Amino acid sequence: MTLTTNEPAAAEPGLRERKRLATSRSIQLAVLELSRDRGLDAVTVDEISRHADISPRTFFNYFPSKEAAVLGETPFRLESEQVEAFVSAGSNEPIFDGLLAIMHSVAVSDTADFEMHQLRKLVIRDYPHLLIQRISSMREFEVDLTGVVARRLTHDAESATHGGEIPDPAAIHDHARLITLVAIAAMRHAWGTWADSSDSRPMSVLLTNSFAELRTLL
Repeated sequence: MTLTTNEPAAAEPGLRERKRLATSRSIQLAVLELSRDRGLDAVTVDEISRHADISPRTFFNYFPSKEAAVLGETPFRLESEQVEAFVSAGSNEPIFDGLLAIMHSVAVSDTADFEMHQLRKLVIRDYPHLLIQRISSMREFEVDLTGVVARRLTHDAESATHGGEIPDPAAIHDHARLITLVAIAAMRHAWGTWADSSDSRPMSVLLTNSFAELRTLL
């Protein structure tokens, strides 16, 4: 069984955004390479800035600390347009199909740069407090996504009863949390396969495969 998404191609970023992304990547690579070679505690912002060929002032325009630069720009955010499309899709769209589309935007952006991902994994492994911060950002995403799923379930229930019976909010939230945890587990499965695999399959393919496998278990 396979799942398909009809996601429109993302618009190409403008020149200013491309420059911003390039500078952000240079900073992240600099702190990760230096930390890999010498340890994060021995690295200063001045050294990171020199390595990235920027000024310390520019560094702080992008990241508040070297620890934040190690963690990078969080991919765990929900786009409002995508959220509204998911909530209003209706019961004709299986809920996990809609969640797959959301997970594509989140997970693929986090794994688009394999070199930086591998460096980040090496550094974070030696600094458990950074791993905790990374997990915390995932937890915030889980809470936000649960709220979105609860809105979708409420919308579907109200549509089914034509605005009649109001769904029990506690039951809706409990159901939404379970659905969210299952979807995030599928995303983690794809992410782990991608991180540990030596093949060249992109994260988007692995994520779709994980959700397809999930559907065979439900």
